[in-house]
Amino acid sequence: MTVVPDGEGEHLWVEIEKTNWNTEDVALWLAKQAGVHRLAVGYGGLKDRRAVTRQWFSLHLPGKPDPEFEAAEGLVIHRALRHRRKLNRGTHRGNAFQLRLRQVEADRERLESILLAVAGQGVPNYFGEQRFGRDGANWTRGRAWLLGGEAPRKRTLRNFWLSAVRSGLFNAVLAERVREGVWDRLLDGDLLRPDGSRGLFSADDDANAAARVAAGEVHPTAPLPGRAGMASSAACERLEQRVLGPHGPLIAALGELGLEAERRATRLPVTGLEWHWAGDTLELALSLPTGAFATSVLAELLATRVPAAADRG
Repeated sequence: MTVVPDGEGEHLWVEIEKTNWNTEDVALWLAKQAGVHRLAVGYGGLKDRRAVTRQWFSLHLPGKPDPEFEAAEGLVIHRALRHRRKLNRGTHRGNAFQLRLRQVEADRERLESILLAVAGQGVPNYFGEQRFGRDGANWTRGRAWLLGGEAPRKRTLRNFWLSAVRSGLFNAVLAERVREGVWDRLLDGDLLRPDGSRGLFSADDDANAAARVAAGEVHPTAPLPGRAGMASSAACERLEQRVLGPHGPLIAALGELGLEAERRATRLPVTGLEWHWAGDTLELALSLPTGAFATSVLAELLATRVPAAADRG
């Protein structure tokens, strides 16, 4: 979180720990509890439904007292403090994770060498599988809609589908950079993003670009397609066109809906990475910038198995 509530104002900030709730459902629950419209509830980002997560929400309550929240299974309210501003999407700096991996079958020496490499070099910045819906349904339905199929009925579903399509196209470009060994290296014509910034600049404008990429000071980027924006060139452009060229109609449809082209870093720095073993359980602690996926880090470490229904108890 970028701001600590100061105890005064029209907005009540509520810190909630949730299990088996998604962020939007918690926002709807808070709105009902406070007797306000859903748009009066703010939050900084979406958290996974299945994990135990903690995040802040804000309620706009001008002239109203703090509500009495009813108990709800899977929700724990830790703090409720007043503040002058609403909490908006994208205002938090990052997320801290504590992960427990059970029944790990691995060469520990090799796995720990990978962990050291991840701590020093980061990992490919893929969108995690949760971005695409159950069994990739948001990606599949979003593509079908944009190519002339049935439109989503709800605005939130529309946004999920659009996000899944753009994320899938980004992942495809990143996968090609991984195959060519340049996800964390400079390509001629790259557009670069300084670490921790949303800015972009052309690698051609910086004679020290390759060294800065190698040092982790700046990162290569790949496109989140939409209406034409700042474009790569040379080898980077050729790679992106090779991957995205077959998706021309899909990208044109994104542009027609008014989505502006954006860029996302291809490298994800992993900070504060610590680990220890408890028998065959590996416990990890790490921090990631906003918009990053812990599942993308795990994918670089281990192949995971989703338990069959009979194994879940």
